[in-house]
Amino acid sequence: KKAAKQTGPSSSISKEPSHGHGPPASSDVDAYSSTPFYRIAFDRVGWLSVFLASLSLTALVMSSFEHTLSKHIELAFFVPLLIGHGGNTGGQTVGTVLTALSTGSITLSDAPGVIVKESMSGLLVGSFLGLVVGPVSHYTLGISAHVSTVIFFALPMMSMMASSLASVIPFVCVRAGMNPAIVSAPAMTTFVDVGGLIGYFVIAQRVFMLFDVEF
Repeated sequence: KKAAKQTGPSSSISKEPSHGHGPPASSDVDAYSSTPFYRIAFDRVGWLSVFLASLSLTALVMSSFEHTLSKHIELAFFVPLLIGHGGNTGGQTVGTVLTALSTGSITLSDAPGVIVKESMSGLLVGSFLGLVVGPVSHYTLGISAHVSTVIFFALPMMSMMASSLASVIPFVCVRAGMNPAIVSAPAMTTFVDVGGLIGYFVIAQRVFMLFDVEF
């Protein structure tokens, strides 16, 4: 009788076989143990190849701002930090949203609220970290004040972008009939890396203008 009372989004998601149309059902999870490694690799290599090719755009972004980098080499020091932070932030959000979708805690109709919540959470986390990393980089590492200011503003931007994209992509995957467990994380990483770098250098140029520094 208790099982019969399960209605609504949670039961429909958990009982429906995924077939690439949403979070994996329990039967799909059970089948994982019997799936050979080469089948797993075959299922993943296509999307990973697409996103690997897309990540080449990061080189294009870096070359587009080569003049700014040549004058302010300190900016390059923080590229791995920002990209890594974006991946970590987005990875947490993707995991949270996928888990909520698979358990039925949220459905497609909840997408707007989830996206706003995760975006604001990312902004708050990034603001806190920027408030810490900016001054620390200046006073302990000797980074110039204008570059430390860039980091102060870039971390909230990267956090909010990562959280927003990471919350949007799983819903898009489910809506499009793709498996979000395979697509979401690499798609998020690709978009955050490229978009985050562009945002980073745009913020840098605006801050340098305020400091009357050549860029």
